[in-house]
This record gives sequence, C-alpha cells and structure tokens, in this order.
Amino acid sequence: MSNVRILGIDPGLRITGFGVIEKVGEKIIYVASGTIKTASAKKSKVEGEAEKEELPARLKVILDGLFEVIDTYQPNQVAIEKVFVNVNPQSTLLLGQARGAAISAAVIRNLIVAEYTALQVKQAVVGNGHAQKEQVQEMVKRLLKLPATPSPDSADALACAVCHAHGGQGLGRLATAGFRVRGGRLV
Repeated sequence: MSNVRILGIDPGLRITGFGVIEKVGEKIIYVASGTIKTASAKKSKVEGEAEKEELPARLKVILDGLFEVIDTYQPNQVAIEKVFVNVNPQSTLLLGQARGAAISAAVIRNLIVAEYTALQVKQAVVGNGHAQKEQVQEMVKRLLKLPATPSPDSADALACAVCHAHGGQGLGRLATAGFRVRGGRLV
C-alpha cells in the first residue's frame, strides 16, 4: 500500500490557502495547513484596486511561499481549485494570475497538478455542490479529526486535497484523476 501526500491550494491574490494531507490506503490523515499572505495592498486612486507595480511582488510572495510549503512537506501531487468567472472581470483576471503562480510553483517542482471546480470540491467533501463556506469548514474539521475549525482559506485548500484523494468524485471513490475510466477499469 503506497502513501500519497497531497497539497491542496486555494489560490488568492491576498491570501492563498494551503493544506497537506496524506492518503494511506482509504484513510486520510491531516499533515499541515495554513495561509500565505501577500503584503497589504497600497490603495491606488481607484478604491480597492492594487497598484500595478505591486502585482509582481504579490505573485512572487505566493510562488516563494508555495516553494517553502512544497520543500517542507514534500507532496507527491497537487490539487488546486479552478477559477470561476465572477461579476468583476478584473478580479477574475487577478485571481487567475495568483492561480498561475500557484500552478507554476507545483510544476517547477515537477509535481502532478489536478484541477477541480468549487462545485466538485464541495460535492466531494460535503455532498452538496452548493454548500456554504461554514459547512465546508465543519466537514473538513470532522473528516480530518481536527481539534479546531480551520480558517476559510485553509479549509478550502484542505477540501481540495480531500476531493483529490477521493478522485474528485465524492466520498469513498477510488482516485482516478488524470485517467479515463471505461467499464469500471482504468484505460
């Protein structure tokens, strides 16, 4: 029986959550979690927008932070949440760049990257693709037998890792991410 260590990432330009779990057979064991916080944004003339020259520095903080997490916890695989398009296209673009930095950290360290939508993650962890953040936090706490409720960003990252451990198909499924399944067998 081989162990698989999975790094889950919830990308964000201000706060990137990470969670590391280990899958041993059918058991999932908590290893670590936390957040990578980029420096507080200076306000530009338009309220709420980060100054353009600050974006590269924020992306470097995310990249360096994830390198440190990867080097410390030595995951075999990475699971990251896919970006959804929200009302503000500028926010979606900025989130996409934070996500790109996170994916870059993983591929530079030669790790396999799997991507999941928020709907897939919530379905796998809570059983309801439209679950609230608090429900995700509570289920992550229960599934991983944590003594306290993780922060929303850490919980989302751990949930992404749990989703990957279950093959992105819900609780109790075999991991088949990255493979085609036909007639109950891997193709």
